Amino acid sequence: MSTAAAAGTWKLGDLEVNRVGYGAMRLTGNGMLGNSDGTPIDRDVAVGLLHSAFEQGVNHIDTAAFYFSPLRSANELVNRALSSWHGDVVVVTKVGPARDPSGQWLPMARPDQLRGQVEENLRQLGRDCLDVVNLRVNGPGTASVAEHFGALAELREAGLIRHLGLSGVVPRHVAEAQAITPVVCVQNSYGLDRRRADENGLVDLCREQGIAFVPFFAVSGLRREAAAGPEYDARVRSVARAHNATPAQVRLAWTLHRGPHVLAIPGTTNRAHLAENIAAGLLRLTKEELALLDKPDEDTA
Repeated sequence: MSTAAAAGTWKLGDLEVNRVGYGAMRLTGNGMLGNSDGTPIDRDVAVGLLHSAFEQGVNHIDTAAFYFSPLRSANELVNRALSSWHGDVVVVTKVGPARDPSGQWLPMARPDQLRGQVEENLRQLGRDCLDVVNLRVNGPGTASVAEHFGALAELREAGLIRHLGLSGVVPRHVAEAQAITPVVCVQNSYGLDRRRADENGLVDLCREQGIAFVPFFAVSGLRREAAAGPEYDARVRSVARAHNATPAQVRLAWTLHRGPHVLAIPGTTNRAHLAENIAAGLLRLTKEELALLDKPDEDTA
């Protein structure tokens, strides 16, 4: 069994993936941020990093056309890595938000603009059909996803997309989309410090409907796109010491323990961190440790 398969598998429609995957945002050097975040990763190094992930069993990559910096495009790096890899890898991308060539954010795409975004992902990834496309919206502030999701459903019928998902949504959006065509995954910000998806029932809803729930910012928490900082949470440090693990591994393991339908897509440009993130799928937390992590912070100060 590969390391990434240690936590088990889940199906995105008819596409089976190991529950520990990889998020490509950090490959650009600054992800979705509009400012520089250091020297971008060398292209050959990026390809080697992705191949290392594949060799360890990662077969689920999360990316987007709007993950780019002045010198790097996540989609193009993923394309380059896959063109020299012979295994099966499911690529999940997303549409809705967009940036102009200078990197400035544009208004949310109209439904009639989504085809252009899908075609841009096809070109950059070198595909004739996208495995999974998530409609990325802005949470409770989005009144309805029906028109946008319906436009994507038409592109699915046209053969440009295999499966559809949602990102940045609340339960009513899932119900709205499910009435149009099946939703195979929901990707939301979620982790020990960001539990809105527990509070509004989204994690449980996905489990009940057989939908993959895919947290992002599970490690960076409130730092969002920034790399994770020093661990401030005494609970996490305590559990990490007990397992001779890193705090990041504990945070990832906590999300994976939320249910067999929960996937992980941590991103990094560091090979050692990549191996640690993937190995988080091996970490088995006890009931007592899970209870400790679920306590309010002040109880463990």
